[in-house]
Amino acid sequence: MTALNASSAAALEALTAVFGADVLPGDASPKYLQDWSGCAGGQPLAILRPRSTDELSRMLAICHAHGQAVVPQGGLTGLCGGAVPAGGEVVVSLERMNRIERIDIDSGTVIVEAGAILQTVQEACRDAGALLAVDLGARGSCQVGGNVSTNAGGNRVIRYGNTRDLVLGLEVVLADGTVLCMLNQMVKNNAGMDLKHLFIGSEGVLGIVTRVVFKLQPLPKGVSTAVVALHDYPAALRFLRHAQQSLSGQVSAFEIMWNDYLVTAVAAGKLRAPLDTNYPVYVLIDMHCGQPETDAGRFEAMLEQAIEAGWILDGAVAQSVAEAEAFWAIRDGVAEVLRDYAPTLNFDVSVPIAQIGDCAARIRGELDRDWPALKALFFGHVGDGNLHVVVCKVPSDHDSQMRIEDAVYSVVRSYGGSISAEHGIGTLKRDWLHYSRSEAELALMRTLKHTLDPKNILNPGKLI
Repeated sequence: MTALNASSAAALEALTAVFGADVLPGDASPKYLQDWSGCAGGQPLAILRPRSTDELSRMLAICHAHGQAVVPQGGLTGLCGGAVPAGGEVVVSLERMNRIERIDIDSGTVIVEAGAILQTVQEACRDAGALLAVDLGARGSCQVGGNVSTNAGGNRVIRYGNTRDLVLGLEVVLADGTVLCMLNQMVKNNAGMDLKHLFIGSEGVLGIVTRVVFKLQPLPKGVSTAVVALHDYPAALRFLRHAQQSLSGQVSAFEIMWNDYLVTAVAAGKLRAPLDTNYPVYVLIDMHCGQPETDAGRFEAMLEQAIEAGWILDGAVAQSVAEAEAFWAIRDGVAEVLRDYAPTLNFDVSVPIAQIGDCAARIRGELDRDWPALKALFFGHVGDGNLHVVVCKVPSDHDSQMRIEDAVYSVVRSYGGSISAEHGIGTLKRDWLHYSRSEAELALMRTLKHTLDPKNILNPGKLI
């Protein structure tokens, strides 16, 4: 590490004086230096792992006093570099703050610390008889504080909403160490401004989330799952409307996979294809059931009606939990694709649901015209307007990558869409944010940042 400036040296000395051996050196472990995007960072000044909100508050108060930059970290499953240190910051990992404090079935809430692993919380709630509906492929590694800070979407948004829709209350530590305890447990609370929404999706630039109150759902008694094949996106859209109407809003996932993605994910993950024949488009659909004996029949009747209407060409209904998990393994197999086809560019965009098919076709056309040798894979959460595109084995030079990004984001911009549907901005998408936000919106974001973090110590250079 290069010689420390006076303020960083003073911050490190003060932190060590208070927290001793809990202040790890910046080179203690490489795991704190990059996220799933592969975006490698520089060496931090130190690594802090608070055990409580009080410890974090005191740590931030010291950093604030010395103007020392801080990078909050969750499970490091992000794809935008948002939790990666540039070099010289203090990393604050929430991994020790992982307690599930209370599951209240009668109130339909769970209170949990920000460093808890999502799957651990899901399983605890399931054992208690309730559903935590936040769900995404990184569930076994991501932390709930990171889910809140990026307003994670995932697989169940079509029925239950984004993370924002499932958070009732938060506890947040501001840049100067001030603790905002907003652990509301009521669905209805209109006592002034709902300040938690400032911090949901703000990627740690306004404050660090330490505790979360999630709204729970009744635990479904069963799940019906199927993979179906279709001619094209318009057929998938008609099938979506039909399924939502026939099943009275019980569709809990509706995942689209174009042929290129499904074939690649099956090969990369050494998985079994759900159908014997290749088709242009596939949909993974499931329904959370309250009465499995009758609801399963309703689900299959809905599929039969779609086949008779000509929207579905072929399909397979899961006959067991293991078979349903095998279907989901294909949809969640993007990690293996990223591993086998690196370097990749990963696009997480959203446009109005009716325009996803056209948007995907235009993006494919742009890429095929200018980069015919590249392989692009398309999949997404159709029910909430979210399209994912993975461009494989991209050129390593920055100029080529910027041109590919501009080609994709320009198409999205033409639909009035978002350059980030659920992954956040971080550093990798920061320079494209103006494609989705007006200058007036960006100016207000900067004003909020300056008001809550006047010394710009929280996750500097990220998001804005």
